[in-house]
Amino acid sequence: MHLLRLFTATAAALCLSSACIPADLFDPPPAPPSPPPDVNLPGDRIKTNFGNLIIHPINHATLALGWSSKTIYVDPVGDAARFAGLPAANVILVTDVHADHLSAETLTALAIPNHTLIIAPQAVYDALPPALQAVTRVLANDATTNVEDLIIEARPMYNTTPERVNFHTKGRGNGYLLTTGDRRVYIAGDTEDIPEMRALRGIDVAFLPMNLPYTMTVQQAADAVREFKPTIVYPYHFRDSDLAEFSRWVGTDAGVEVRLREWY
Repeated sequence: MHLLRLFTATAAALCLSSACIPADLFDPPPAPPSPPPDVNLPGDRIKTNFGNLIIHPINHATLALGWSSKTIYVDPVGDAARFAGLPAANVILVTDVHADHLSAETLTALAIPNHTLIIAPQAVYDALPPALQAVTRVLANDATTNVEDLIIEARPMYNTTPERVNFHTKGRGNGYLLTTGDRRVYIAGDTEDIPEMRALRGIDVAFLPMNLPYTMTVQQAADAVREFKPTIVYPYHFRDSDLAEFSRWVGTDAGVEVRLREWY
């Protein structure tokens, strides 16, 4: 019996040390996928865990973002020359029905069949011609969709000051919260410093409007920024607003970088 136990133990040890263990048990884990190359888009580059997020201001409320081989346009309006030399749109986000955010003519020029998806609220969808409706996905406030690992959440945008509430009613338009790898990007749309904005946390990049009478004052915008503390904030949709005053109100003690870029 003693010899049998010794033989069994020895055989088990030999098995563990050699052929009884599958060879691939000790293979290294597969390498994570490499991020795709950046899209050919000039602008600020912000590192994510899956390539760079590229920020390219165009005009007023119109901008382009590049990430993971995708080009995202926000509120594209204006003639084709404004977009000459820029990559084709994979995704177009439209925030509202006003003419500085929505142009069916521009969307028709930029939307490529079987390539471009438009994301918009119902009010924008209703204002589009049938050909554009066919490539549009409606997203209501607080709804989320996923486009090839780009997570898009529609956020409320509206006015709260009594004399301004008629400009943007709650539920009609969308701000957008994008998740690009490990970075979160907030595009506020036409809005005041609403509670839903102030409650945000973990925002890496924010785009905030500040012009009267349609959105908010620089003081409102700066106060909201100091509360939800994005890592970087880009003022946009600001017309003649005093950006130096905005920067002064944001200050240097909140841990927020104010980036002023050419929008006009």
